[in-house]
Amino acid sequence: MTVDTVTEIVRNALYTIIISAAPMLLISLIVGLTISIFQTITSIQEQTLTFVPKILSIFLILMLMGHWILNNIISFMEQLWGSFSIYIR
Repeated sequence: MTVDTVTEIVRNALYTIIISAAPMLLISLIVGLTISIFQTITSIQEQTLTFVPKILSIFLILMLMGHWILNNIISFMEQLWGSFSIYIR
C-alpha cells in the first residue's frame, strides 16, 4: 500500500464524515443562532434555554435524514471493503 492510497482512503473518510455530520451541525447552528437572537431581544440570559431546542432539532433531523446518512456511510464502507485486495499488495 502506497502513501497515495492511504491519503485517498483518509480523504474519502474525512469527506464522508463531513457530509454525514453537516445536517446536524447546520441545524444546530441555525437553532442556536435563532435562540441567541431571541435571548438578546428579550434580555433573557438563561444558558439552558438553548439546550432543549438544539437536542430536539438534532433528533428531528436524524429521524428525517438518518436514512441518507446511513446510506453515505454504507457506500463508503462497501467501496473500502470492495477494494480490500488492492490495499493488501
